[in-house]
Amino acid sequence: MEPPEHDDEPNAPEVTLHLRVGLWGLLLFALLGLGLEALHAYKAPLYLDVANETRRLLWRLGHAHGALLSLFNVVIALAVPRLHRKNPSRRRLGSRALVSATVLLPAGFWLAGLGAESGDAGAGIALVPAGAVLLAVALFTFARGIDR
Repeated sequence: MEPPEHDDEPNAPEVTLHLRVGLWGLLLFALLGLGLEALHAYKAPLYLDVANETRRLLWRLGHAHGALLSLFNVVIALAVPRLHRKNPSRRRLGSRALVSATVLLPAGFWLAGLGAESGDAGAGIALVPAGAVLLAVALFTFARGIDR
């Protein structure tokens, strides 16, 4: 196995950033999941009434996307030493895109659920496509940056 070209890569700022975002995100979305379970357990009309089916779906989507993107941040933190070693500016681009997607996608679903009315999502849903594009940018950037 070859030694890394830059000795500081395991300590790159992106490692710390993605570990923080990932682990704090997992805590946040685990707590939000517990909140959703509590709303379900206590048969809260805000959550379980048929008229609030759209809200329930959007909040579950926000919870799932947030938890999965948080896990993806942890995975990327572990992979950073192998990504774009010769071009750290691309690694920073991918990192910023992933962190932004980790915020925008779940926030869009949660806010859309808050504003859901008559089966329509709230205005927060506008954040979801932006988050999805940023996630695609991050995935593309990281996929292109794997050392050969």
